[in-house]
Amino acid sequence: MSRVLEDLLALLKLEPIEENLFRGPSQDLGFRQLFGGQVLGQSLSAASQTVSPERHVHSLHGYFLRPGDASMPVVYTVDRVRDGGSFTTRRVVAIQKGQPIFTMMASFQAVEPGLSHQVKMPEVPGPENLPTDVAQLRRQAHLIPERMRDKFLCDKPIEMRPVAYVDPFSPQPREPNKSVWFRADGALPDDPQVHRYLLAYASDFNLLGTVLHPHGTSLLNPRLQLASLDHALWIHGELRMSDWLLYTMESPWADNARGLSMGRIFTQDGRLVASVCQEGLMRLREAPPA
Repeated sequence: MSRVLEDLLALLKLEPIEENLFRGPSQDLGFRQLFGGQVLGQSLSAASQTVSPERHVHSLHGYFLRPGDASMPVVYTVDRVRDGGSFTTRRVVAIQKGQPIFTMMASFQAVEPGLSHQVKMPEVPGPENLPTDVAQLRRQAHLIPERMRDKFLCDKPIEMRPVAYVDPFSPQPREPNKSVWFRADGALPDDPQVHRYLLAYASDFNLLGTVLHPHGTSLLNPRLQLASLDHALWIHGELRMSDWLLYTMESPWADNARGLSMGRIFTQDGRLVASVCQEGLMRLREAPPA
């Protein structure tokens, strides 16, 4: 296991500080505010620690309420809403500076037999011969502002290999879809809950960027104010974050300073293991004075 993956697992583990109360450190990924995937993963970790181990999360729905501060820890309160015969429900609130920055509802269920079908995985090149996103960026290191360079080019705990690289420094209008192979950079514990909250963390990457594709711009545009507004994740079955997973994304709509993106996550042998939906803020500021 790489050091950066060890650090991520420690970040998501959380410290229990009282009954139904947890605290987690924060990480700075080089953006102006806390990465949404961190509070997603930590919220799910907090909820999972209050649920019987034979029940696993199958859906979560979260709202980002305020920008988080990457220099401060986050406190998580868990409300044990219901422990039913088949389903368990938890509500989590993430707090910084005495204010909620994120709230989430999550539902857990034990494995049951039932009817089964799924969509077919798209045919795309496999991950083996594709470069990582970090390798692509390192070829353009001179274009990255110096204050952000180390954060963008350092080793990552989640290895990502885009099927088609989109140059963030010279974006051109293109169809609003994207496919990325990803996996954890190393072996992981067998605990299935760990793989689920790692997936929640990773599911927040690339969605907002997909919405920007038709507009010929990227996350590096200084005029853009970007933020996740809400995030929904459905987990359909067993998965291992140490194996390659294909994340296919598309954006069916954007308007009124918001954009919608949807995603599906497949195993390498074509099994659909998760679906994602997110709406994000995409506010275009006036151009700064010359």
